[in-house]
Amino acid sequence: MGEFTVHRVRFFDYMPSAIRAMAFHSGSERLAVARADGAVELFNFADNYFQEKVIPGHDGRAVEALCWAGERLFSASLNGEITEYDLENPRPRYSVVAYGGPIWTISSNSQGTLLAVGCEDGTVKIFEVLEERIQFQRNLDRQKSRIISLSWHPSGTLITAGMMDMIRVFDVETGQATQRLLVERGLGASKGREVVVWSVAFLSDHTIISGDSAGKVQIWDGLTGTLVRTHLVTKWDVLALSVSQDESSVAAGTSEGTVIQFQFLSSTVDRQDKEWVRTRTFKNHSHDVRALAHIETAVISGGMDTQLVVRPLLDKVEKNTQESAMRKIAFPHRSLVCCAKKVGLLLFQFPDHLELWRLGESEGHGKPGDSLPVKRKPEKLIQLKRKGEDHICCSSLSPCGGWLAYSTVSGIRVYRLQYDDDDDNVSISKVSKLPKVFSSAHQLCFSSDSSKLFASSSQSSVIVVALNQSECKYLHTFRSKSGSRQPVHLLSTSKDGKWLATANTDGEIHVYNLEKRKLHCTVPVYSSCPTALAIHPVSSNLIAVHADQQIFEYSLVRKEYTEWSRKLQKQGLHSLWLQRDTPITHVAFNPRNPAHIILHDTFMFCIIDQSLPLPQADSLLYNQMTLRSVSESERLRNATPSKSARISSIFCVSLYWTTTLWLLWSGPCRISCPSCRRLSDRRSLQLRRSERPFYRLPAWMVKELSQYCLCVFVKKKKVLIK
Repeated sequence: MGEFTVHRVRFFDYMPSAIRAMAFHSGSERLAVARADGAVELFNFADNYFQEKVIPGHDGRAVEALCWAGERLFSASLNGEITEYDLENPRPRYSVVAYGGPIWTISSNSQGTLLAVGCEDGTVKIFEVLEERIQFQRNLDRQKSRIISLSWHPSGTLITAGMMDMIRVFDVETGQATQRLLVERGLGASKGREVVVWSVAFLSDHTIISGDSAGKVQIWDGLTGTLVRTHLVTKWDVLALSVSQDESSVAAGTSEGTVIQFQFLSSTVDRQDKEWVRTRTFKNHSHDVRALAHIETAVISGGMDTQLVVRPLLDKVEKNTQESAMRKIAFPHRSLVCCAKKVGLLLFQFPDHLELWRLGESEGHGKPGDSLPVKRKPEKLIQLKRKGEDHICCSSLSPCGGWLAYSTVSGIRVYRLQYDDDDDNVSISKVSKLPKVFSSAHQLCFSSDSSKLFASSSQSSVIVVALNQSECKYLHTFRSKSGSRQPVHLLSTSKDGKWLATANTDGEIHVYNLEKRKLHCTVPVYSSCPTALAIHPVSSNLIAVHADQQIFEYSLVRKEYTEWSRKLQKQGLHSLWLQRDTPITHVAFNPRNPAHIILHDTFMFCIIDQSLPLPQADSLLYNQMTLRSVSESERLRNATPSKSARISSIFCVSLYWTTTLWLLWSGPCRISCPSCRRLSDRRSLQLRRSERPFYRLPAWMVKELSQYCLCVFVKKKKVLIK
């Protein structure tokens, strides 16, 4: 018999929504991404591209464009509304109707004092950005066709607008059009169709760059209104343009999934005059590239294939470094799965509903590495649709499986679950009376004995509610004394019910004593945002993992970092661990071995054995090709600590497609679909492939797992998600 039983969960059919728009704020290095379901995500590029916040979507709000005005974020929608977002309390702050029909585009001047929106009725409407709201200022000259794209001149005195077959330049002060640029239609069969100017860019030297539905990127002289040059880059549409901050480079996204870079340089060595030259073509998407952001060192793209791609520019970064590696962000940096380990239930979170599943069972007999026959198949018990038009932002399932809770920006709902004797049927009833302070939550968590529910509220506060039969009673509110206005995005309780650990996006970690109902200690603030928390059930040590992949262990009893944590920081983590480009999203512990810590992110799970030495920086690394030539006996011999030969402590295990991997004794391990990167630098091994969902890990693998710290990666081949 193997030591671990692995259940491969294939019935979590989560599909991210397409990317519709993005906007990059260079001051804070944050990227705002809008998706087709109305959700807006915030990524901190200064903190290892971590997804800090997610503003849930809404059925009636389809975001078409995004822009920053100073430190404030605005969006425009086809419902005709302009929405400002509350970034401290992630939700829409207010919406203003522009009264021009659907809004196709939004843009702000460089000072962040004015907003311009392009409307279906052919008007460009100017709004003044006030301290608390925005206020309508004026309309520019009305045009005969809808306004598709807008771009301000850096001086803030002129604005260019793209529409059907035409580009207009407006004087913002007078509201009159000063230039009319006619765009040529396509060749052949497309010559009779109107050309849609999907995107425009207005440079400081009055150069106008446009991308249209005829597949052209055109360079215009904005002072004279003449065409300088035409680049035919595709047979289809050029959907997006983005200009670098120094205006020396432009990226264009097409409906073929390509991103094309143009640079302003001399075509020959001896010439002094410069022109826009096509230099690079990137093919990282399978469908339309709807949004682009050109930063100093990379081009960021997104579109219908749902992936956010960060493509470094090799002339701006050092080659063969972590900064030069391409990143693909396909799944959220937060857990959408909750496990009731005591009863073998899984809760899956979707934007519009929740699914409660019971895990299947196997006979439990077999040799290590064998596929176990399924005794009982997994079963969907409940599909719970949300109430209202707001999407679900967080959810939780109690460890006993008797309570279920979820929250939207408009309210929290708590349900009582009851099972019959044979567990074939389940009944669900809503808890009708909730405390008034229980309005909405950013994160939900049940205590280990399922007697309390914790909900993170605004300004880093946490509300505690007692659960009794079919009612909820308000107990206490923990408030942060640091004055932070950021919401708590991580909650973790201890197994004995004594401690509650919280973390916010300011990097603050607070631990509260639930028995005394007061703050116990505050962990020293680290520069990177926490991504996962857990309290050890035996030692009561807090394990915290951050976006930069650093791991800390903090003693709640002594209120200081443990000796193991200090040693880890002094020696440093292995370079391959630090090179990972996805954050850890969950921490668990092996109940059979207190020294084992289990971590996982979207792509892998690993086991840390605190009782063994840390891997050295010069540990040998094996890739898939070299490992195949190593016999099982040699693997065992090299895995013995007394031997001088070392085997790398990081593995790569190739698996079939799955969305979640569960160790039945430990809890969830999220698995998704990445593209394999730098496999030549990582040791890998092959599990036996089978369609059956149960596996026994081979004995030689289990032995190797117990010999090293940070010892196993689980990764998959790149596949197309359908």
